Amino acid sequence: MTQGESVGIILIEDDDGHATLVERNLRRAGLTNGFIRFGDGQDALDYFFGAQLDDTAAPARLSRDDLANFVVLLDLKMPRVDGFEVLRRLKEAPSTAALPVIVLTTTDDPREIERCYELGCNVYITKPVEYDAFIEAVRRLGFFLQVVKLPAGQRLSSS
Repeated sequence: MTQGESVGIILIEDDDGHATLVERNLRRAGLTNGFIRFGDGQDALDYFFGAQLDDTAAPARLSRDDLANFVVLLDLKMPRVDGFEVLRRLKEAPSTAALPVIVLTTTDDPREIERCYELGCNVYITKPVEYDAFIEAVRRLGFFLQVVKLPAGQRLSSS
């Protein structure tokens, strides 16, 4: 990522309402460099690890270099494959291990937070249940992501 570039977002979220609010408020906060959304963990894993997605409108796969400019926002509670498994697979695969993962979920159980950090998440954010607080949390996340800059050729580490 070079100076002046903003990060793109890969959102893995099964709740359409939450996904819409996240995307809308991140864009309002100034993040416009790319937005890809998957409605469950299996579709995300298929995208990252090569299985053909059934949906003809599925996004084109990003190259490894392009992935260096993206951050994953990951929900935990999803159908088919949950966020824990997605996180585990992303962090164990050499092609995606350096991809920054921000867990964005309603779960505030300390055991689940600890498990996510053990699996390699970079940041854990609990979604507020109250609507206005949720909007404000996403807006603040957008401002945070605007200032995330990496020197050319370097990536965030999960260690």
